[in-house]
Amino acid sequence: MPTDIAFILGAGVLLGVVQGISEWLPVSSKTQILIVSSLFLGLSFSEGYTLGLFLEIGSFIAATIYFRKEVVMVLKSIVGKGTPEGKLLFKYLLVLTLITGVMGIIIYVSVSTLNLGNAIGVPMIILGAVLILDGLLITVSRKRYVPRLTLQTMTLKDLIVIGFAQGLAAFPGVSRSGSTVSAMLLLGTDGKTAFRLSFLALIPASIGATLVTLLFSRHEIQSSITLLSPATLVVAVAVTVVVGIATITWLLRVAASERITTLVFTLGVLAIIGGTLGILFGGAAGAGTGS
Repeated sequence: MPTDIAFILGAGVLLGVVQGISEWLPVSSKTQILIVSSLFLGLSFSEGYTLGLFLEIGSFIAATIYFRKEVVMVLKSIVGKGTPEGKLLFKYLLVLTLITGVMGIIIYVSVSTLNLGNAIGVPMIILGAVLILDGLLITVSRKRYVPRLTLQTMTLKDLIVIGFAQGLAAFPGVSRSGSTVSAMLLLGTDGKTAFRLSFLALIPASIGATLVTLLFSRHEIQSSITLLSPATLVVAVAVTVVVGIATITWLLRVAASERITTLVFTLGVLAIIGGTLGILFGGAAGAGTGS
């Protein structure tokens, strides 16, 4: 277990920055953490994937702090004292969470047991393809949709579609924010509302991800703690909170900006190139994965 202060701070800040930024962009934070922890910190595929879900704790805290007013509204609705908007938010979060929970458990149990070994480049290529698909979906949706769907006009069918899109994010390489935002934009929601509702949906989803991790992957969590140390994880969570709040603030301001689409395409291409090189030359990615 590492005790060197430089390693603890370096690894913790690296993981926290990656999680704090990628969680809110149309980029799979789980896969970013998986790649970073495998290539630079020596974790296996299952340990890196589990670590990515565990760091949702930091994202949960960041979202709860930023959307504290909305959280209070939902909590009041649960006890029967909510406003009309609070009740709609509660319905929205309840439906999405139920669908995501069922899909997430099934996908997590299947994926977390994989051992890619030297084929770590494969999920990077999958990540790249999914990122490019996300970019295409966002680009197409921005050009075709006419904003007509709001929280007040969402039907149960709309919520099921969004919940299904969020549930798919349990797969490594699939972006939760990317899939839910794209789904809402295609359904006819304006950009700012889509990002706001997507970020709000992370709060219960992250609770579920953390619980599933604790229930099904205690061994992987223990391995991560042994390899990284509890202090490293504490630093990572703390940095995730700070960076996450800053990222949410920035992203909601530029929700309609084409810069996000450009970023998604760029990361997708780079991920495919990196994954291909890893497979062809058996690079550090394969050598860096433990058992």
